[in-house]
Parts: sequence; C-alpha cells; structure tokens
Amino acid sequence: MIGVFHVFMWYFLLVLYMGQIKGVFGTYEPITYKTGCTLWGTFFIIAGAFIIRVTKHPTRSGIVCTLIINVFCIMTTIIAVTLTIIELSHFKSVSYRNYGQAKLGREVSRILLFFYPLEFSIALAYSICSCCKLFQRHEGDATSVPEEAESSF
Repeated sequence: MIGVFHVFMWYFLLVLYMGQIKGVFGTYEPITYKTGCTLWGTFFIIAGAFIIRVTKHPTRSGIVCTLIINVFCIMTTIIAVTLTIIELSHFKSVSYRNYGQAKLGREVSRILLFFYPLEFSIALAYSICSCCKLFQRHEGDATSVPEEAESSF
C-alpha cells in the first residue's frame, strides 16, 4: 500500500515539475525527482507480492528471495531518506513563476519523509521474520534426517 502511494506521489511530482515555465532563475528539479526516488516504491510492491507468495507457498528459495528483496528495500529506504534530507536542506532560488510548484514539491518530499521510517520498519520486520523462518526450517530439516534414518531400521 505504501509502495502504491509512493508511485502516485511520483506521478504527482512528474505532472507538477513538467508544468514549470523556464524562468529567469531556471526551473526547480530536486535530486529526488531526478533519481526517481518516489518511483522506488515499486520495490515495496514487489516485496509485498513476494511476501504473499511465500506465505501461501513457503519454500526455501522463496524465503531467500523474500529476504534478499527486503534487504534491498531497507537499503533503498536509507538512500531515499538521505537524498530527501539533502534536497530539503539545500534550496536554490527559483523564478517567481515556479516558486509555488517548488514549494509544493518540497512539501511532498516532507510528507514522504514521514513514510520512509514506516517502510524501513516493515522491511526490517519481514527480514527478521524471514531469517527466523529460514533458520527454523533449516533446524527442522536437520532433526528430521536422523529420525528418518532411525525409522528405516
């Protein structure tokens, strides 16, 4: 759900910044917009799909894939927070025609900054659960082999 919200925010920023008029001081194009930072929400959508798949059909390879994509989501969140803080701390002057759009874009970045800790905590929780499930399944497989050997005698 958060990933879908981020993709919609990216579309909103796309429409907002594409409508800028070239002014005396130029247009406002923040670093998060240039890198497509809010479009990275698709990674969280994919991670959610992997989690649902592993929940319904747990396999070792599925759990490993889910763990990998959740770790990738954690790194993505850390990079997004860093880029957003850099964007909000540096504000270059823009023309008066584009000031309203730049201010609205910065407000969207502030809103997204509140969602990044939520994304981080969700990805971290699922990563921890995936690790526990992976080791639990590994321990369960290790104890079942001797039991199978004893039952065959």
